Amino acid sequence: MDRLRGETALWLAWLLALGASLAVLFLGEVLGQMPCSLCWFQRAFMFPLAVLLGLGLWWRDLAVGRYGIVLALAGGAVAVWHLALYVGLIPERIQPCAATGPSCTDANQLILGVPIPALALLSFFAIAALCALSRKGTPA
Repeated sequence: MDRLRGETALWLAWLLALGASLAVLFLGEVLGQMPCSLCWFQRAFMFPLAVLLGLGLWWRDLAVGRYGIVLALAGGAVAVWHLALYVGLIPERIQPCAATGPSCTDANQLILGVPIPALALLSFFAIAALCALSRKGTPA
């Protein structure tokens, strides 16, 4: 039963990572919105999550969750910084999104009323939690 629950959690984490990866590719490649530097850093953690978790499922290796946790928490840390910029906790002068370039910290960059940095943070933390749940009952 623990293995089934762990595998289900890993499937959900993979689907979330894959969905987030495809969503940002759609934003950039189809809608033409260039990512800011912090978006690129977050992608550097999200894209490997989709591949790594998918391979873990393919090989039926629940131990892959430990690597997913690390990648998701690192990506979440970048997303926290990005969200702090968005809500104004970090002064304007150190924002990586210049007025002349792409910026997802603008008020008009919302998906279903939620800012992109907040969606990234929720995704990373949900993936980390699901990866941790997949590790329950598996040998260290």
